[in-house]
Amino acid sequence: MTIADINILARFLSETDTTSLTAANLLILVNASYERITGKLIAETAGGRWPYGDANYTAFPTYTMNLVNSQAEYQIDSLTMPLTIMGAEVLNNSGIWQPLSPINLDDIRGKGIAQVEYFKTDGLPLEYEKRENIIVLYPAPDNGVSVTLSGGLKIFFLRTADVYTSAQVTTGTKEPGFPSPYHEILAYEAALTYCSIYKPERVPFLTAQVNKKEKELLSFISRRGQDDRPVMSMRSTNFR
Repeated sequence: MTIADINILARFLSETDTTSLTAANLLILVNASYERITGKLIAETAGGRWPYGDANYTAFPTYTMNLVNSQAEYQIDSLTMPLTIMGAEVLNNSGIWQPLSPINLDDIRGKGIAQVEYFKTDGLPLEYEKRENIIVLYPAPDNGVSVTLSGGLKIFFLRTADVYTSAQVTTGTKEPGFPSPYHEILAYEAALTYCSIYKPERVPFLTAQVNKKEKELLSFISRRGQDDRPVMSMRSTNFR
């Protein structure tokens, strides 16, 4: 379902037109729904073997940064801020990517070490801490002795929806990046938000439809990896 179709359906469900529900306002409602649904899909597939990602993106969800000598903290660009970080790697001085182990402040302090004292000597980073929109490396990279500074940090992540722009609404051909049988949920949610303010008599029907369609979408997305099969294995028992 294209964005043009979604907008037509949203106005039909809310009994509005381009005057009562303008293109600008409808874009806000559709994008808000799009981001909410994307967050639900990411949460539903978290920890699974096939995490959800918006199909409209063409670039792989990987963020590459330059490393700086003796600098441990790296801020992620707000324009590419991930919803979920999947892992991180650094490039050693031989051009080989090395995986980093995640760690947090409790892990560090649990070792009886203050954070500022942890891996004080620069070298090849081995661990990383996530703190708001900052990645902290332990140890901080040295000046190319054991780590490559240029493009030397890679972060794997999951991102929010590839939301619509007003230009894409004008073109009218872009589809949501989740499975097509469930595209209409964006129209129902947009109509529900509008009607909750201006036409409350429509709210019960729209609420029921949104809940039903969301449940169906989440059920589908959690079962889409049909090539994965559970494997039974023998487990030894210690009788001592």
